[in-house]
Amino acid sequence: MRPTLQRTGEIVAGLTREQKVRLLSGADFWTTEAVADSVVPSVLLTDGPHGLRRQIDTHDIGLAESAPATCFPTAATLGSTWDPALVEEVGAALGQEARAEGVGVVLGPGLNIKRHPAGGRVFEYLSEDPYLSGVLAAAMVRGIQSQGVGACLKHFAANNQETNRMVIDTIVDERTLREIYLTGFEIAVRQSSPWTVMSAYNRVNGQYCSDNKRLLANILRDEWGFDGLVVSDWMATNDRVAAVAAGMDLEMPGGAGFFDGEVLAALDDGSLDVADLDRACTRVVDLALRAAETVRAADETPRHDDHHALARRAAASGMVLLTNSGLLPLAARGRIGVVGAFAESPRYQGNGSSLVHPTRLDTVLEALRAAVGDTARVDYEPGYDVRTGQTTPVLVGEATDLAASCDVVVLCVGLPAVLESEGYDRDTLALPHGHNRLVEAVVEANPSTVVVMMNGGPVEIDWADRPAALLEAYLGGQAGGSAVADVLLGLAEPSGRLAESFPVRGDDLPSSRNFPGTPSQVEYREGLYVGYRFHDSAGVPARFAFGHGLSYTTFAYGEVEVSGSGVDRQVQVPVTNTGSRRGCEVVQLYVSDCATTVHRPDKELKAFAKVCLDPGETQLVHLALDRRSFAVYDVVVEDWLVEDGEFDLLVGSSSVDIRASVRVHVDSADVLAQSVGPAQYVATDDEFAAMLCREVPTPRPRLPYGRNSTVADLAQTQAGRLVRAVLAAAARRRMGEPTDPESAQMMRAVMEQLPLRALALISGGAISAKSLDGVIALLNAARGPDLGDLAAQVSGAASRMAAQVVSRLR
Repeated sequence: MRPTLQRTGEIVAGLTREQKVRLLSGADFWTTEAVADSVVPSVLLTDGPHGLRRQIDTHDIGLAESAPATCFPTAATLGSTWDPALVEEVGAALGQEARAEGVGVVLGPGLNIKRHPAGGRVFEYLSEDPYLSGVLAAAMVRGIQSQGVGACLKHFAANNQETNRMVIDTIVDERTLREIYLTGFEIAVRQSSPWTVMSAYNRVNGQYCSDNKRLLANILRDEWGFDGLVVSDWMATNDRVAAVAAGMDLEMPGGAGFFDGEVLAALDDGSLDVADLDRACTRVVDLALRAAETVRAADETPRHDDHHALARRAAASGMVLLTNSGLLPLAARGRIGVVGAFAESPRYQGNGSSLVHPTRLDTVLEALRAAVGDTARVDYEPGYDVRTGQTTPVLVGEATDLAASCDVVVLCVGLPAVLESEGYDRDTLALPHGHNRLVEAVVEANPSTVVVMMNGGPVEIDWADRPAALLEAYLGGQAGGSAVADVLLGLAEPSGRLAESFPVRGDDLPSSRNFPGTPSQVEYREGLYVGYRFHDSAGVPARFAFGHGLSYTTFAYGEVEVSGSGVDRQVQVPVTNTGSRRGCEVVQLYVSDCATTVHRPDKELKAFAKVCLDPGETQLVHLALDRRSFAVYDVVVEDWLVEDGEFDLLVGSSSVDIRASVRVHVDSADVLAQSVGPAQYVATDDEFAAMLCREVPTPRPRLPYGRNSTVADLAQTQAGRLVRAVLAAAARRRMGEPTDPESAQMMRAVMEQLPLRALALISGGAISAKSLDGVIALLNAARGPDLGDLAAQVSGAASRMAAQVVSRLR
């Protein structure tokens, strides 16, 4: 038992019912409520998937200035390191900076599955594979919490898109939910014991995550043993009475008591048990006491210099060398042409709640010039507009003239920030036309061109085999520019391996048929066939396979040996560096059921290890398998079962580059129920109904209006359009338009997708539950073609609501 638990029980027993209810929601946008005389201290929670975003003004909705912090590589980059020890080291640095800033909980890591590469937030997530995601997320949590600061796994669960994320209903069958979308969370919970878990915005099979007792209590706590606090995503609470009963403890941000009256009324009429209130309150108090145990030394400051060096090392470790004809590593001599505005103004992080104010920022251009010194000449042309990615004949001409006159060219392309962000999904996997045009022209002018890509997720690259080398740098954080130079010049090894597949075409993916779905519902008709599970099962090759990545050296695999019995197996394989340079290899172990009676992907990752070897060195790599390595989730018995029979254990350097294998027989008395899957990788209506064990639900209508109607939904009626226009005009008048197009587009998308209850929650008490319900009643009463006498009432109510909301948004 934690030392804080006894004190927690004593404190909760001494609180009034009203005090307990107030503790269940935040004091403002970033801090929890406190009880007088520091009996229960306040806790500061801060964004931080890849760097601390501690806002100076804790009352602000999320647009205010934040304190400088180390911007580490994003999760997309850290995921491609396949290096739990390094990720844990980054987590410890995050924790140290959080402690120095007085932060009690860091809101990260994110480990939602990359169901579709066009997801607007995939740069914040680790992988398309749940095993890899879970192992790396657990490492990050251990690192953060080693500093006495809490971590927060997010977003639980099945939160795999940005479009309509606050109201979308994820329709997913139980087996897919368990095997793909919950497994990573389970691994992280079991291996790292996070202080907190964040419930997601969306519904899962009809029920909001914040209200979902099966997710929050039965699975998270009872099955997995989670003993921490469940916090809502910001403005994600749908019904706090139902949420408290379901196992959600803390509503964020502070809604100035929006739901308090409803909770007290539910306690009075018995629809909410006092034991549920006490349980949630106990967890909030326990979190506050745990956070208070970490005392910041008076002179403690963030170790920014050390952390910048760590960020540089992590960025290089996460870069993936996709192709190389031998051009890399570059020789530091002659004339090097650098083309592409990202070389001077880099893409190094995503946009939205994870946006970090970096302590410094390295660029590829400056880093290359510093690294080569007087031994080579480095010249530069931008080639395209850094914000839009558009180019012109003049810009292309200047770039090709430079390329033709140089010995080698480093060409930086990727996705401008406006194309990938929290708040909206990408509508294409294509690079900007200007970037594609520039690549073709520059490579034509000088075949000795290495293309460096800066992007947060997979892109379509028809020209992938044309440059002499192709380096995926992802979003490398504030030290990413120096890390690119290190890798290009061979000062660091490109030891990253893809944690996601790069499809030839986004339309090849079965999830594309149902992404992002209708405004209210998305159907996961592809089932288990996400990422490499689809490519390798369907025989539809990816452009670059999951796990792929080249090195500046070569590796040979020896004979695989297997020991153990049943489902407990130990696999070992000797790996030798057969090249002339030190390098790192990621040894990947996949399991394939040879004669399955239930539908299963062709193979699934079940273990991996990253080894770094000197030239000629051999290391015996050990990989362990257990029951879950062979099991499937049986929806009838609601448990993980293993089918009797033969399994191939496949060892390789990617999901398609298998270097060695061995077949084992697993004896099992488990009897698996029949499991239906999509025969052609996208389930028909009948197949999907069979997978769901019920009829496929009809998407909810957008009328009549309710608390969960979005601002965009208001466009369905004349009265709604009036309210929507008033809200938009007031927001522009009070808030102004963000000066950068990236933030402007994100804010427009977020505003349109806000449910009406969220507007009330961020009004800081200006809009009560009663007044919100009154406006909704007016809207529904005025759904006819003629507003009549209701027009003035609707307009007046909308204006008051808009003024109240935007006064809090400033």
